[in-house]
Amino acid sequence: MARHELLNNVAHKDLRVITRFGPEFGDDVGMVTAFPTEFAELQREYPIFFRRDRDGAWQAVALLGFEARENLFLRDGHWNATYLPGIVAKGPFLIGFQERGLDGEPRREPVIHVDLEHPRASFHEGEAVFLPHGGHSPYLDHVSAVLRGVHDGIEAGAPMFAAFDALGLIQPLGLELQIDHQHQVSLTGLCGLDRERLAALDAEALHGLHRAGYLEGAYLVLASMQNLRRLMAEKQRRLRQARAA
Repeated sequence: MARHELLNNVAHKDLRVITRFGPEFGDDVGMVTAFPTEFAELQREYPIFFRRDRDGAWQAVALLGFEARENLFLRDGHWNATYLPGIVAKGPFLIGFQERGLDGEPRREPVIHVDLEHPRASFHEGEAVFLPHGGHSPYLDHVSAVLRGVHDGIEAGAPMFAAFDALGLIQPLGLELQIDHQHQVSLTGLCGLDRERLAALDAEALHGLHRAGYLEGAYLVLASMQNLRRLMAEKQRRLRQARAA
């Protein structure tokens, strides 16, 4: 069960974070949430799709494998990619909110919380969160930047995806991928952006997407589809390795 606490350099002065990867840290997942603020980085290595969350709202996801517990980027305790998705890079930290008075007016401000039950949270090994004198470590500075990106991405995602949906750009996919002569995988429950529908939009609709800052995101999602080949190649490599063993 999660145990969230407001991060501070007194109670958590010895807190460390384990930064290696593996199933024991929950990294054996087939997809992770993706945010528009990281689309430019993600599209270089991960296919980006859409799906409905539990509340029926659209969310973007980065595909990591072809099965629910398959992460093809994991290898020997490392994440084999140059960019780590923000939802993974943030580790045991999350954004919470605290009410503070500003000019006599209450205002909710984002603050960093930590889940002390997270498998990466440790007081014995890993990257230090605070320096010996109490200041932020370089690792915590990095996490703070990641959390800002996640926070901004959550706020940016809802209106962007709603705009795509309103124009009929988000469409169901029925991808059947032939990995090799023995293995075929089906990607069900995922949606993608329809390239032909995007190309057929009139000038007013395109300008609306551009003015809102969403058009670039649409093209980044479409460009990310080329990374399916990378995932298929890694799946093929692992199947050959398993047969050889």
